Amino acid sequence: MSSLVGPDEDDQRGKPPVPAEVQDAVRTLIRWAGDDPTREGLRDTPARVARAWREYCLGYTEDPAVHLSRVFEEVGGYDEIVLLRDIPFQSHCEHHMAPIIGKAAIAYLPRDRVVGISKLARVLHGFARRLQIQERLTAEVANCVWDHLRPHGVAVVIEASHACMTARGVRTPGVQMVTSKLLGSFLEDERSRKEVLSLMGY
Repeated sequence: MSSLVGPDEDDQRGKPPVPAEVQDAVRTLIRWAGDDPTREGLRDTPARVARAWREYCLGYTEDPAVHLSRVFEEVGGYDEIVLLRDIPFQSHCEHHMAPIIGKAAIAYLPRDRVVGISKLARVLHGFARRLQIQERLTAEVANCVWDHLRPHGVAVVIEASHACMTARGVRTPGVQMVTSKLLGSFLEDERSRKEVLSLMGY
């Protein structure tokens, strides 16, 4: 027996309502792009786009620093580099609202405390889920770790592809942008800087 509820309607079940003005804005964009927002395939698109953007921008609803609030001081005398690398992330550029897709490496040299390793990824995602530029994202992650863990050094390297460059404009796919932010001993001591960048693969 076939369902009387179509796939589009079923997709909306249990979802929070989307304000009419937000849906109207998406319809205006669809119309401006040259399509008909009332046709079957696009009928529910405004609500879906609105909910998708609410999800893309969840970072505005949280303070990424909260993930660094629980620390551990019993580390058995460990005082070497802590590194989490190849952390995948997605963001959107604030200039064209196009996807930024990449990976990050976050390292710190603990002074007297460490944090659960997954928390570094949560900090990255908290800042990434906002409209961003890669340079600011890199600095925000590094400064957050520096301010809340008070380590000897922090290093963050982000490598990403920007759809505003690969899918429009200069249309150059395969290009990766690399940004870095070094603080403390990783900035001031050449040997420490070389060590952490080598561990990161740079």
